[in-house]
Amino acid sequence: MQYLKSQVFLGAVALSSVLLLTACQPKSEATSKTETEQAAPASVTAEIPVIQAKVVALKLPQQQICDEEGCTAYDIQTVKTNVAWIDEYFMQRLQKADPIAFSEAAASTATPKVEETDPMRLSQSSSYVRYIGQHANLATFSLQSYSYPAGAAHGIHHQEFVTFDLKQKKRLALQDIMLPNTEAKMTEELFNHNYNWLDEHDISREKFKLSDNFYYGANGLVFVYPLYELASYAEGMPELILPYYATEKLIKSEYLPSLPQYPSQ
Repeated sequence: MQYLKSQVFLGAVALSSVLLLTACQPKSEATSKTETEQAAPASVTAEIPVIQAKVVALKLPQQQICDEEGCTAYDIQTVKTNVAWIDEYFMQRLQKADPIAFSEAAASTATPKVEETDPMRLSQSSSYVRYIGQHANLATFSLQSYSYPAGAAHGIHHQEFVTFDLKQKKRLALQDIMLPNTEAKMTEELFNHNYNWLDEHDISREKFKLSDNFYYGANGLVFVYPLYELASYAEGMPELILPYYATEKLIKSEYLPSLPQYPSQ
């Protein structure tokens, strides 16, 4: 009887060892891969592209378009990126801004050359797109334009900042990143943090408004205003900064940059 018990005990130990060794064996590559894909959430598997961009000059039907009123010289440059829908966005913007520059019909009738006309009648129109930078799923570009009507005292320049949500595949307007019903509070905060400059330029709190032209700066959200709106032409396009620490309850968390936690004083 003692011998039988020993045999049963040894058999149980051997079976346990086999089961343990089997459990420790690595899973097949196919099985492991399948289970990993099933376990990974969609947000992880959906990759956010790392933007690569270079500026390219567009070849227009004709660089100068002339009519009875004079000639306009066009210079249009855009970006070529690794994201097709971003390239298409800027191409549509440029074509809408200067349709004549892209018109085959206008180029075919533009027979006079600028050398044969009065140089003072030569106007200029330029548009440039360039890549600024990327933070996680946010990518920012700049769309610059310059227009000089022939004979004018000076040209008019403008710079618009365009920020894309690469995850949602869309351009972000200011309203897209703001929490609901916070426009009045954000206007107040922006005015308070730039009070000295605004006071020097006689900008009253009652007349002050948010600009929808903005970009993410190093220390805060930067609001950019057009020429003449807040200051003289000589001062260019004013930029007012709203520090990130003041936007915590104004901007959606997914559109706030990751910031250090500074010790309280």
